[in-house]
Amino acid sequence: MTSKQVMTIAVLATVLAWSTVMTVLGHLAAVAALLPSLGLLIQQIVATFSGVEERRGTEAGSAELPQ
Repeated sequence: MTSKQVMTIAVLATVLAWSTVMTVLGHLAAVAALLPSLGLLIQQIVATFSGVEERRGTEAGSAELPQ
């Protein structure tokens, strides 16, 4: 595993643990506010492990001008 993947797993574990603690303590509103961030985090983790280096839409806006 690369250091990037290890860091990603550490961040995921921290966020999920924090969400679990918030839920156990009864702070459901805080957990609901975190849901969009959790969705983005999961999307980024999937991109990290699948090896996607290119962001979506880069081809459309990065065409070089003809010389």
